[in-house]
Amino acid sequence: MASLFEIEEKTKELFAILDIDIGNIQKNLLRLNDLREHVIRRNDASLQKMLESIQAEANGVRENEQKRHKVRQELAQMLGVEKLTLTILEKKLTGGLRKEVSEKKIKIKALSQQLKLEYLSTARLLADCARFNGMLLKSILEMSQAKVITYNPNGVAERQSTSAFMNLQF
Repeated sequence: MASLFEIEEKTKELFAILDIDIGNIQKNLLRLNDLREHVIRRNDASLQKMLESIQAEANGVRENEQKRHKVRQELAQMLGVEKLTLTILEKKLTGGLRKEVSEKKIKIKALSQQLKLEYLSTARLLADCARFNGMLLKSILEMSQAKVITYNPNGVAERQSTSAFMNLQF
């Protein structure tokens, strides 16, 4: 089993990683708000910039996840547990470190719940946009396929296919 000093140092390393995770969650909450705003305002340029910034930050997020996984495994081994969660870590520690683990756990849980709600709101908005666009497209196409039948001078029936939106005749 590792010394108390080694466990404390590894725990502090985990705290630094969790702080980055907390910052990433907060950044994603802001992004979801911005995303909804840009979609509502149909601001394609801002949406493109947002996508580029997300892609640029993806590697950093992945690296932080790998670090967290590695430190959790090392701490689990030091503490003699198979899988380490913040709850288990909280039970194993004492004093100020225990309090800090508890605070981080509460903060991460609250931010995760908020992120879930914001994500669902954004998903609903995007689903409504897709549904509206589908209805609009269907309406336009149905108008173009009007059921008006006309007859030419020879008495042959012709379907009226002209519309203000779309002409389906070639």
